[in-house]
Amino acid sequence: MLDFIYYPVSWILWFWHRVFGFAFGADNGLTWALAVVFLVFTLRLVLYKPFVKQVRTTKQMQELQPQIKELQKKYKNDRQKMAVEMQKLQKDNGFNPLMGCLPILAQVPVFLGLFHVLRSFNRTGHGIGQLAMTPEQNANTANYVFSATDVQSFLSARIFGAPISAFITTPVNELQAFASYGGVPSKLSIALVAIPLMVIAGLATHFNARASVARQTPEAAANPQAAMMNKLALWVFPLGVLVGGPFLPIAILLYWVSNNIWTYGQQHLVFGRMAKEEEAKKQAKLEQRAQNAPKPGAKPVNVKKKQASSADGASAEVDVDADSAPSTNGTAKPTNQTAGQRRSSGQKRPGGRGRANQKRRR
Repeated sequence: MLDFIYYPVSWILWFWHRVFGFAFGADNGLTWALAVVFLVFTLRLVLYKPFVKQVRTTKQMQELQPQIKELQKKYKNDRQKMAVEMQKLQKDNGFNPLMGCLPILAQVPVFLGLFHVLRSFNRTGHGIGQLAMTPEQNANTANYVFSATDVQSFLSARIFGAPISAFITTPVNELQAFASYGGVPSKLSIALVAIPLMVIAGLATHFNARASVARQTPEAAANPQAAMMNKLALWVFPLGVLVGGPFLPIAILLYWVSNNIWTYGQQHLVFGRMAKEEEAKKQAKLEQRAQNAPKPGAKPVNVKKKQASSADGASAEVDVDADSAPSTNGTAKPTNQTAGQRRSSGQKRPGGRGRANQKRRR
């Protein structure tokens, strides 16, 4: 039913096992451990762009918190109207809540697929998903893309004496599957490998969550839902790794540790780039303001006044041209100066007060 998940996971794990098998040997526990680690890295590399989108979506959601609170306050008695306005706000700002969950949702089937594939290397159990095979039948039965030889190689692989598919609470009858391939491992040897990985995985989960919470804005952190999720990420999820660790194969604990290591590095890289982008935007705004500002020592120019004076100058030029234009009968049109002179006080002197007029009056 879930073969569309199991086969891709098997192919990626098989590929990395072949790659590291050339360097360390096919039966080496380090080969299988690195295959699991690079399976995680392959998945996270594929999900890099959705992760960046998730970070930007989370940041955008924090920026929209004041507007969301206003809508909640305004339409607290009309939930239908509130939902419509929320959708409109998200659409106007290009906000997609599903992008914030996509990377996490994509990792869930891979986690389940890896758990099933690793568990299927030992099918001697009688629980859910087990086939109750004998150790001989199990060692000679292929596991998805892995051949029977690969299954035997996996059973022979050890990390400090512990098979990577074993877990602390493994039933004794299931441990018999390893008898012909390196001997039956003890619970102590499994615990000595699993417990440190459980502690590291729990601490890594906590510190990754702490780094994410530290980047939240005060408004977002004050949101009751966000505060609840922060508590879950900081304390409940790390505690869940410690509580569930005894029931998880060593390979799954390796998956958890490597996944958190990748997350920590990826967060540092992505948030660093986003900080540089914001700093570049601030510098661009400051440079634009500096270009628009007057130079040191220069008198500030009133743009409106400058536009008004230029308009008056243009109209004055039009009047002068009109006054000095030639008449239609070929004679020049008298100008304002010839028609009348201005007194020292600024008043216009009539043009008919010449000597000829004075003689006539006499």
